Amino acid sequence: MKPDHRPLLPFALAAGMLLTVPVLAAERADIPDHYKWKTADLYPTEQAWTQARDDIAARIPGLAAFQGRLGESADIFCTALSTSMDLSRDLARLSAYASLRADEDTRVARPRELDQTASALDVRLSTASSYITPEILALGAEKVWALVARDRRLEPYRPWLDDVLRYQAHTLSAAEEKVASQCGLMADGASRTYGMFADGDLPFPEITLSTGRRVRLDGAAYVLHRASLNRDDRFKVFQAFWSAYRRFERTIGTTLDAHVKTHVVDQQVHKFGSCVEAALFGSNIPVGVYRQLIADVHANLPTLHRYLKLRQRMMGLDTLCYQDLYAPIVKEVSLSFKPEQAVDLVLQAVAPLGPDYVAPLRNGFESGWVDWMPSTGKRSGAYNLGVYGAHPYELLNFNGVYDDVTTLAHEGGHSMHAYLAGTHQPYVTYGYRTFVAEVASTLNENLLLQHMLGRTKDRDTRLFLLGSRLDDLRGTLFRQTLFAEFELKIHERAEKGEPLTGEKLSELYLDLLREYYGDAQGVCRVPDLMSVEWAFVSQFWNYNFYVYQYATSIVASSSLAANMRAEAAAKRPTTKSRDACLAMLSAGGSRYPIDLLKDTGVDMTTPGPFTAAMKEMNGIMDEMEKLLE
Repeated sequence: MKPDHRPLLPFALAAGMLLTVPVLAAERADIPDHYKWKTADLYPTEQAWTQARDDIAARIPGLAAFQGRLGESADIFCTALSTSMDLSRDLARLSAYASLRADEDTRVARPRELDQTASALDVRLSTASSYITPEILALGAEKVWALVARDRRLEPYRPWLDDVLRYQAHTLSAAEEKVASQCGLMADGASRTYGMFADGDLPFPEITLSTGRRVRLDGAAYVLHRASLNRDDRFKVFQAFWSAYRRFERTIGTTLDAHVKTHVVDQQVHKFGSCVEAALFGSNIPVGVYRQLIADVHANLPTLHRYLKLRQRMMGLDTLCYQDLYAPIVKEVSLSFKPEQAVDLVLQAVAPLGPDYVAPLRNGFESGWVDWMPSTGKRSGAYNLGVYGAHPYELLNFNGVYDDVTTLAHEGGHSMHAYLAGTHQPYVTYGYRTFVAEVASTLNENLLLQHMLGRTKDRDTRLFLLGSRLDDLRGTLFRQTLFAEFELKIHERAEKGEPLTGEKLSELYLDLLREYYGDAQGVCRVPDLMSVEWAFVSQFWNYNFYVYQYATSIVASSSLAANMRAEAAAKRPTTKSRDACLAMLSAGGSRYPIDLLKDTGVDMTTPGPFTAAMKEMNGIMDEMEKLLE
C-alpha cells in the first residue's frame, strides 16, 4: 500500500509528542546498512531491472493477439487473462523498485528517471489491455461462467471475474464509454486548481507570538502553533489563519462545487442511484454501512462530549473553545526508543496474533523490510508497499519518539497483511481494499497500546498513553465521520441541483461542527469563523467518499481487539477471533471487505462494532478520571 493516507488528526494531546526534538537527518551513505531496506531483493542491480523492463516491453504487444477472441474458447480466455495478469505482476515489481529507490533520495535524478519509465510502461500496458473488461462484459455472465467451468485453470479468476461482471448494469456501449473516459480528462481540474491555490497562491498571514517571534502561518505552521501552550497565541493563530481562508470562501467553494459535479455526472451517466453508491460500489460496500456510521456517531455524541468536558477539566478552563482542542493537556513524558527497542515492543504487542504472525514479522524487521532513518532528501512520512512474489517494504523516518513506535506497529500491520495475502493468494486475488487494509494496521496500534499499559505503572506515562489513544479516537472516529457526513450532504444537495456556494458550504459545515461539539449545550464553543474549516480538508478534493474508512477501520479494529482480549481472558481461552483475523489477512482480495470482517465477528452493517469502540473510549476516560483523582 503506497502511499499510506493517514487521516488529518489532532496530534496534540500529549506534549511529549510535540516537544521531543527530532533526530537531525544524515546523508544516506552514513546510515548503517541494517537500517536500510533491501531493494536488491527485487533486482540485484539496475542492469537486471533494465533487462526486466525490456522483457515486459517486448511482451506487451502480444496482448493484441487475444483482442476480439476472448469468447472463442476456454483456453484462449485463460491464456489472455494469465498473460495480462503476469504482465501486471511483473510491472508492479518493476515500478516498486523504481519508486523505492526514488524515495531514498529525491534529489537524485536517476531513480526518478526509472520511476517515470515504469509509469510510461504502465500506460502502455493499460492501453494494450483496455479491451479485456469490455469484452468480458459483452460476453455476459452466462458465457463467462461456462468458459470457467470448462477449464480448471480459470478457477482462481472467479472473484476477479465476479467483480468485473458486477459493473454490467453500469457500463455503457463502447462508444459511450469512450466519450465518458475522454470527459474524465477534465475531472481533476477542480482538485488541481484547489491544490495550486491552497499550497502555493493563498496569501498566508503573519503574526507575532507572545515570545516575540514572527511566524508565517502556512498549513504546516498552523498545525504546529494551534497546539501552543499559550491560549492567547492559540486564539491569535486561529483568527489569522481562518480569516485568510474566509477571504477566499467563494473561490474555494467554486472549486469544490465543480469537483462534486464531476461525481454527479459520473453517477448519472453510469446509472447509479447516488454519488455515494457509485463511490462505494468498487469495494462492494453497502451504502447502509456509511449511513450506519453517521447514525452511530450521532447516537454517541454524549461520549464525545464527555471527552470534551474531561479536556476542559484538565486544562482548567471555565469555557472550552474550539481553539483549545489541539493544545496539550497531559504533562510531558520523556519516552525515547532505539529501533531495536521499538521492534521488541511491537513484536511483544502483537503476540496475541500468534507465532504464525510474529515469526515472519520478526524476520521482516531483521531482513530488510524497513528503511528506518531520516536522511537528507528522503521522502517524508511513512508508508508500506507490498510487492507480490517478494516481500513488503516500509518507509519510516524514525526519530525515537513513542509516535514512531506506533507508526512501526501500524506499518507492520500493513506488511503482514501483504505478506499473508501474498503467501496464500495468487496474484489475481492478492490485492485488498482500503476498507479492510486499515483494520490490519489500526489493530496493531490497539495491541501496542494495551501492551504498553500492561507494563506501565507510572501515573503520568499512563495518562500520556491513554490520552494519546483518546485523542486518536476523537480525531479518527468523530472528526472523520463529521467530514464524511459533510461530504454526503453536499453531494445530496448537488444531486438535487441545489447550489454549493462557499457561503452555503460554510453554513452547512458550521451547523455540523456545532452539533458534534455541543455548542448549544455549552460543551465546546465553536466560533463563526470555523465555518470555513472545510476549505482546509484536502481529502474533499483529492478523493471521493474516502474519509469514512478512517472511522470504520478504527471501529472494526477496536471491536476485533476487544473480542480477542475477551477470548484470552475466558476461563477456557480460545483463539477463534485470532484465527479469523489471520484468515481475513490471508484472504487478500478473494472476498469483499464486508464479508471478510463478518467472518471475524465484526459486522459493520450493525451498531455492534461501534458499541465496542465506545466501550473502549469510555473505559479510557474512566481510568483517566481515576488517575486524576
